[in-house]
Amino acid sequence: MITQITAVPKLYIGIDIHKRSWKVYCATDLFSGKSFSMNPDPEQLKDYVNKHFADYEVSTAYEAGCCGYSAHRCFKSYGWFSLVVNPADIHRKGKEKHTKTDKIDAQLIARELKDGRLEGIHIPDVDREELRSLFRRRNDLVKDFRRIKSYIKMQLLYFGIKEPEEFDNDHWSHKYRKWLDDIVFKNPTAKATLESRMRFFRFVDQELRDVSTQLRRYCKTYHKKDYMLLRSIPGIGGIVACGILCELGDLRRFNSVKHLAGYVGLAPGVHQSGSNYKTLGITPRAHRLIRSYFVEASWQAIRADPVMQAYYRKHKARNVKSIIIKVARKLLSRTLAVIKTETPYCIGVLE
Repeated sequence: MITQITAVPKLYIGIDIHKRSWKVYCATDLFSGKSFSMNPDPEQLKDYVNKHFADYEVSTAYEAGCCGYSAHRCFKSYGWFSLVVNPADIHRKGKEKHTKTDKIDAQLIARELKDGRLEGIHIPDVDREELRSLFRRRNDLVKDFRRIKSYIKMQLLYFGIKEPEEFDNDHWSHKYRKWLDDIVFKNPTAKATLESRMRFFRFVDQELRDVSTQLRRYCKTYHKKDYMLLRSIPGIGGIVACGILCELGDLRRFNSVKHLAGYVGLAPGVHQSGSNYKTLGITPRAHRLIRSYFVEASWQAIRADPVMQAYYRKHKARNVKSIIIKVARKLLSRTLAVIKTETPYCIGVLE
């Protein structure tokens, strides 16, 4: 009697990726698996698979993290099925929640991959990913800008130097900067401290301006259509439009507003048991940077768009923070509609 294999054997590889080493767990549809450590090199894993599992259909998965998507792109180039997953999406049983090692993490990923319970995150193309790095660099500069301004204010407060009333605001005009440069301290060391902070302030200020200009110029050149559509929406300025293009990519990939709201984090959490039903506010799982941009844009939208302003006033009796989240959700819905219909936004007119 001659036996013949009618199905391609499958190999499932779960990887816990770190900078200096990978913990790999290999399992097939016939045996439970084997774990080992290796150097962080996709080619080395490919050689191992070719040697021990030459005729297998390979599937890999690893958690999204600081190592990015380069390994995923290598696995795809080998003809393997590859997923990059959100760590929160990997199911853990009771005792597994209290025990964490690299070996266990790799084993859990392989198990979930084998059972078909994993869903990969969206992987941007290389151009979009590199553009996103510039946007995140700008966000880092914004944090540095706010921090150095706080340090300078702190030094003035510490030494009991009172600011003139005309400068007692958040706007740092050229006159205010000159006033800071002209401050005289009793000892030269305090003056040296302030001068050092002012040099750093001017450096960050100029870097922030340069990076913002480069970001807007690139989006206007290579994503002009979507950029101009987004700019037509009240509340969405140049930087917010760049952020949407960089972080969310092409909004046409989202099937519905519910899908997009869940990704951004403007969807409500729900708890329902029997006849009891209550909402828990916005979900903690979110793209926090873009969600904050939409909330900030909503404050501008209610000033520029009469319809959005009327929507805000309609719920004015409620908590202000809850209202602005509702406005942000509405702004998100209009953003998706503008991109999908490819029609510039028209400011509403109340009758």
